[in-house]
Amino acid sequence: MSKLVRVMRFVVASALVPWMTVQPSFAWGGDGHRMINRLAATYLPTDVPAFLRNGNALDTMEYLGPEPDRWRNHAEPELGDAQSPEHFIDLEYADLIGTLPRKRYDFVRALAQAQAAHPDVQMTPEKVGLQPYVTEEVWQRLKVGMREYRHLLAAGQDTKPAETAVLYYAGWLGHYVADGSQPLHVTIQYNGWTGPNPNGYTTEHKIHSLFESIFVSQNIKSTDLAPLVAAAQPKLLNDEWTDYLAYLRHSATLVEKTYQLEKAGGFNGAGDPEGQAFAEERLAAGAIELRDMIYTAWVRSGDPVQEFHGAN
Repeated sequence: MSKLVRVMRFVVASALVPWMTVQPSFAWGGDGHRMINRLAATYLPTDVPAFLRNGNALDTMEYLGPEPDRWRNHAEPELGDAQSPEHFIDLEYADLIGTLPRKRYDFVRALAQAQAAHPDVQMTPEKVGLQPYVTEEVWQRLKVGMREYRHLLAAGQDTKPAETAVLYYAGWLGHYVADGSQPLHVTIQYNGWTGPNPNGYTTEHKIHSLFESIFVSQNIKSTDLAPLVAAAQPKLLNDEWTDYLAYLRHSATLVEKTYQLEKAGGFNGAGDPEGQAFAEERLAAGAIELRDMIYTAWVRSGDPVQEFHGAN
């Protein structure tokens, strides 16, 4: 082998090292996200416009399920860094500020103000996470898009551009709602137990991808989840922010259950019936919450609003 060839092989191998050694965490992997998005659209109520329920909508929603994970790439570092905290929230740290405010920047300021009282915790958005904030903001984008669709329809104008926007927002929203159903996305115990560990839970950094990606991809099918989603009647949410926080907090109650199942081998290979049922329930919960948030956005998009006509 020539010296030049050896040098070239070394350069190529060196370039690949970050990709081979860094394994970013993607909630549910692509398979779980696609299933959740498609099932949410499949079981929307019939009073939601047909363009959100037809075959094109189902295919588009399914494709867009993993979309924000496609932005987590070394080739676009600024994009990846900026939106990485939007996939999780460590509720143990977030709750140190008290009641979570509804607005992103109020939360950021509250974290900064709480830092002095908690010097042992890095109270920054990057470390604590922003998951409910991006979810609320994308939900509002969806509602605005649906309102524009209503306006165009009422005016007898072409609704296709608005339909495109609405489908994109709904698919984008689906990613974060799905993240929220995965218990390891709402806790400091996101990938191996930290701190006191009297029950001997795994401390290896493997449980996250084992549960949400490897196990789901190998063992869970959309047909397994469909009956669970179909059995939950569509619900109009009174307040989407309050409801979504309750949804995240329910996921948080299942963190230790996730570790218990992993310890018992529930996610190894084909797993066991309890591990299978747990994964199915969590995936179905994501689809149900997304379905109800889309439905609520549609209904609320018909509420009267004061239109924006430039700054005062």
